[in-house]
Amino acid sequence: MRIAIFPTCIVDAMYPRVAEATVRILERLGHEVVFPPQQTCCSQMHVNSGYFADAYDIVRNHVEAFSDYDYDVAVAPSASCVVSLQHQQPDIARRAGDPACASAAEAIAGRTFELSKLLIDVLGITDAAAQLGSYFPHRVTFHSSCHGLRHMKLGTRQSDLLRTVAGIDYAELPDLEECCGFGGTFSFKNAGTSGAMTADKVAAIQSTGASICAGGDVSCLMNIGGAAQKQKTGITTVHFAEILASTRENPLQVSGDVAVSGGGRSCA
Repeated sequence: MRIAIFPTCIVDAMYPRVAEATVRILERLGHEVVFPPQQTCCSQMHVNSGYFADAYDIVRNHVEAFSDYDYDVAVAPSASCVVSLQHQQPDIARRAGDPACASAAEAIAGRTFELSKLLIDVLGITDAAAQLGSYFPHRVTFHSSCHGLRHMKLGTRQSDLLRTVAGIDYAELPDLEECCGFGGTFSFKNAGTSGAMTADKVAAIQSTGASICAGGDVSCLMNIGGAAQKQKTGITTVHFAEILASTRENPLQVSGDVAVSGGGRSCA
């Protein structure tokens, strides 16, 4: 299968190792991964802040980038951004009076999958150790981001894959359904409330005894990880794709507050 990767702007700019891990997983399964070079952002931050006219230009760019490329399905390591493609982009195009763009956006969103949905629902991956060779001998808990849990209805797909990683010591996170407090601009506009929510999330992670918190959206992991680092908890946050990509031969090395991708490359 020819799979187009939409790494998202925050992964591209700040967490490229998550995109690299996604590519390694899919190539390990024998698929060809391609990158439409014109892509940028999903427009979510613009839409959520009410900048609909600016968002339309971004939506149109995304439609052009993926309409002109040859691929079977697309994948993003972010439920949040896939939700934006599905529920915001067509609406923004319609608001701008561009029904053709809206229809194209719906078609592209219809074959764009969040990573765990692609792995489980399309590719039939249910055992990470057996089918991907995943190995990660650490105690790990998991935070389920709001967009994936509530809007995309991912259920336990992401954590189900993690539970099947060889060597992992999986610890259930108390109050899993509670938000981490990020919410994009919410964390700036309502800093006090956001900070209190994040503090509760960090405390819940600490209660599990896990030194690693995995998740499916790097924005949430950045928020949780920053708070955990400020409190000097020793907790590291990593995207679940990094754990699935980790193998005995090329393990994901986790050191202090920084997750280091396999192969000796430092992200510090």
